[in-house]
Amino acid sequence: MQQRQIGNLEVSALGLGCMGLTFGYGPATDRREAIELIRAAVERGFTFFDTAEVYGPFANEELVGEALEPFKGQVAIATKFGADLRPGKTPFDLNSRPEHVKAVADASLKRLRVEAIDLFYQHRVDPKVPIEDVAGAVKELIQEGKVKHFGLSEAGAATIRRAHAVQRVTAVQSEYSLWHRALEREVLPTLEELGIGLVPFGPLGKGYLTATIDEHTEFAAGDFRNMIPRFTPEARKANRALVEVLAMLAARMQVTPAQLALGWLLARKPWIVPIPGTRKLERLEENAAAADVELATADLAAIDEATAKVTVTGARYPEPLERMTGR
Repeated sequence: MQQRQIGNLEVSALGLGCMGLTFGYGPATDRREAIELIRAAVERGFTFFDTAEVYGPFANEELVGEALEPFKGQVAIATKFGADLRPGKTPFDLNSRPEHVKAVADASLKRLRVEAIDLFYQHRVDPKVPIEDVAGAVKELIQEGKVKHFGLSEAGAATIRRAHAVQRVTAVQSEYSLWHRALEREVLPTLEELGIGLVPFGPLGKGYLTATIDEHTEFAAGDFRNMIPRFTPEARKANRALVEVLAMLAARMQVTPAQLALGWLLARKPWIVPIPGTRKLERLEENAAAADVELATADLAAIDEATAKVTVTGARYPEPLERMTGR
């Protein structure tokens, strides 16, 4: 697989989002099968793997650490800090105090079985802690050799600038896809100006853009899509128009809807590296092939023209979670 530069870090054109193997999409995948999938990704050219302490919690980092231990020095692992996972806390509780950031780094190093974290993101901007203090804590971790690169997730343009002034931001991870393009207003221009990479999560619309989900699809208990407004049966039915447009264009270009959605992201900028997740080998291979999809200027114009006629129904997060983005 071709390589791309995000900030000053070189990785495969597509990464693997590992969250869904243990968290967010119902019961966890069998551990042995999950390890085999991650290693199959390495065999197919993936060199960039995304995890976080909160995915489980802790189970995902442990899984990724075990799966990738044989490939030390050959792959890059990104993980995240910023959640408050103490007993009695909720998913909306944040903690990016410098001493906590450093404690999380030490714990993540052990679970990931590495000497340094390749990319350490602040998972969500903590309004109680100045971003300069957060960036300063990661800068110290970089100086100590525990972290190689600093990242932010779902941060607003002004916060990105403030953090970057203290410690170079290598990448920003945020949701970006054909059904969520809000980043194009302020964040993408900021990243281009500062030389920061973008790592889109949810590049396939949490599975919706694959054209395999409709209003009759039932999600497993524990699947977080059950609580997302954009995934109510009514919203899924309304949003079918976008999938139909995508499927029509994909057929014309002789690719799958998922490959077209990923190819569109890759064609946007050379410093964009999507991280689709999957539990299935056949989907992994389908996604990997998207790295070879070449979209001409006319193709991109056709996609923009067709999708601009479709209004996406439903918020991408419940309101409390949406408030935690774009700060």
